[in-house]
Amino acid sequence: MKRLFFVALFMVLINPFFSIRAQVVVDQKIRFGAVVDGDTLPYYHLKEVKIRESASLLSQQEIRKNQKLIRNVKKMLPYAKIGRQRLDELERRVADMPKKDRKEAIKAAEKELLADFSDELKACTISQGKVLLKLIDRETGRTSYVLVNELRGKLRAGFYQTFARLFGYNLKAGYDPKNNKEDNLIERIVISVEHGKL
Repeated sequence: MKRLFFVALFMVLINPFFSIRAQVVVDQKIRFGAVVDGDTLPYYHLKEVKIRESASLLSQQEIRKNQKLIRNVKKMLPYAKIGRQRLDELERRVADMPKKDRKEAIKAAEKELLADFSDELKACTISQGKVLLKLIDRETGRTSYVLVNELRGKLRAGFYQTFARLFGYNLKAGYDPKNNKEDNLIERIVISVEHGKL
């Protein structure tokens, strides 16, 4: 009998899988615990949590929508970057010009831009146009409405805004990746494209 007691005691002391149950005072309550390697660890009973498999997966419709947005951003991003470069050059050129010369230079720059990209941009879809407006705002820090207002005047900006609204555009819509879910997704896509990951 003594031999059996010593074998059991030896197994408990040597093997960490055997533990001694103990009562532990935690948070002013008595809880059950185990003594492992001289440390007393309390037992906590946790509620069962069920995880739905479909909760983390995107639906096929969301996947197609995101793939379409990626294609649109990749197609429109170069135009937005070229637009920003040309706008910067134009603003430097007309900064010291008199008002009349400034208007003529802006009109000439607009004609040049239309001659270079008119055919390509006419072939774009409505969703690509919306993405382009967002990307222009991202690149320049100004909405399309503000740009037209600054360069061509309030009357022209109002006309373009009214015309754009007929096709579901809003030239006054800003780019806000912190508070707008779609803008945030566009921002992440742009960063991935710029880093060569997409």
